[in-house]
Amino acid sequence: MANETIFALATAAGRSAVAVIRLSGPGTREALQALAGRVPAARRASLRTLKDAGGQTLDQALVLWFPGPESYTGEDCAELHLHGGAAVVEAVSTRLLALGQPAEPGEFTRRAFEHGKLDLAQAEGVADLIDAETSGQARQALDQLGGALSRTHEAWRAALIESLSLLEAAVDFPDEEVPPDVDHAARAALEGLLGQLDGALADQARGQRVREGFRIAVIGAPNAGKSSLFNALIEREAAIVTATPGTTRDVIEAPRVIGGYKVILADTAGVRESDDAIEAEGVRRARAWAAQADLRLWVVDGAGSSAAWRHAHDLTRAGDFLLLNKADLAMGPDGAEASELADFVGLKILPVSASDGRGMADLVSALEEEVIAALSARDFPAVTRQRHVESLIVARERLAAALSARQVELAAEDVRLAARALGRITGRIDAEEVLGAVFAKFCIGK
Repeated sequence: MANETIFALATAAGRSAVAVIRLSGPGTREALQALAGRVPAARRASLRTLKDAGGQTLDQALVLWFPGPESYTGEDCAELHLHGGAAVVEAVSTRLLALGQPAEPGEFTRRAFEHGKLDLAQAEGVADLIDAETSGQARQALDQLGGALSRTHEAWRAALIESLSLLEAAVDFPDEEVPPDVDHAARAALEGLLGQLDGALADQARGQRVREGFRIAVIGAPNAGKSSLFNALIEREAAIVTATPGTTRDVIEAPRVIGGYKVILADTAGVRESDDAIEAEGVRRARAWAAQADLRLWVVDGAGSSAAWRHAHDLTRAGDFLLLNKADLAMGPDGAEASELADFVGLKILPVSASDGRGMADLVSALEEEVIAALSARDFPAVTRQRHVESLIVARERLAAALSARQVELAAEDVRLAARALGRITGRIDAEEVLGAVFAKFCIGK
């Protein structure tokens, strides 16, 4: 409950030089007095001796006091910077159990939201920043924490409310001196907003890809060299490489950072017709993963002459890569025919060699350009959650309905519903419906 004083270890558990315990709530001052004897000056680190209820010393710690509302949560807060031994942390935590209660995951940030310190989208930015593994993820999270996403959606919501006021004026005061073109002025503004929502929805996958990883599928016929190239790209031997066709039976995924962004590379089963039930299932999974990937690397034995390359070419799309493997050997008919098809359908052609590393640096550079172009900033801040997408879809549908409505009253109601949908993204509207889902995945102490 928000009126309880909560505490939690804010640093990772285990042996360390320093461990930080955070407190928040109305009893924080009393808890500090009980532990440290007196409360230090606000926002100044002070060395204090922490004692248990019997006066026994628990630790010498740096204590910081953040009186509300000028604190992270908007409540009275404090931090105890302890020595990081397990016994010290356990002893101080045990003392705090008599003065407060352990925090739930995300409870500090939830209180910050409830006290108006953050909106819901910014709170999600906090979670993303904690989980960030790459510089791209950190930049996106910092932008969201700084309010970039919220400002965009709130600006759209404000524009909707402005248009709604014009429509409602036409409805409520038909006999008053309301300008006759007020309805047309509102509709012109709504048409502009519809275009912006369409742009944001067209770009919807970008933010989620930054968070979860840009997906790259390595596809091709058996024995084209897919697993060798996969291992070379992730710089370790994750996939088994043999001369036996069909060795790879399942999708093998591995992460890598490219251009500052998280990438998920997948080695897939060689695509061919097979009567073997296990291999056929592997081919089915390969096709499914490739269909959902953001980019496909089509590997062809450039020195071959078996025409096996034809089995996987249907998985490619314009902008994918054709990797002509075995560039250390003379090109054969397969390489020439695959190159001709790739040029026709708009694939990028790169000669590589898994055996001597030829062309691998060029491949990594090309992938870096592709990933950065796909995930870097666009006209709008990226949506980062499925709930953002769902709210944008509802807002777009209601806005389209308003523009097609023949009666001003119906248009006004649709605009009101569109504004309500956008308000859900920042938590301005119906926040309680999503609070549990948003904060459940936070770490304890944040």
